[in-house]
Amino acid sequence: QVHLVESGGGLVQPGGSLRLSCAASSSISSFNRLGWYRQAPGKQRELVVIRTLGRTVLADSVKGRFTISTDNSENTVYLQMNSLRPEDTAVYYCNGQSRGYDYWGQGTQVTVSS
Repeated sequence: QVHLVESGGGLVQPGGSLRLSCAASSSISSFNRLGWYRQAPGKQRELVVIRTLGRTVLADSVKGRFTISTDNSENTVYLQMNSLRPEDTAVYYCNGQSRGYDYWGQGTQVTVSS
């Protein structure tokens, strides 16, 4: 069983930045897909960014503002979010796929408001 734990969410003003972290309980090098999703109130969960097979896929709404990165030595995935907008307000979830299993974190709340 793999556990993913997100952190780094909070309240930020429009135009601000946040960095989310996702710590995995096992080596992230075993994951063939890693990424972030988000779910706003009353909406379905949507893809933010995934990295798979050496390729990164970003949602159009976050291109140029969000970046995914990994630290294999810390088994951690990061989501750097810049130029945040009120519409980025959501619960952000870390996701990983390894050996045919899909793993999710518990989510971290991001609120963009003045």
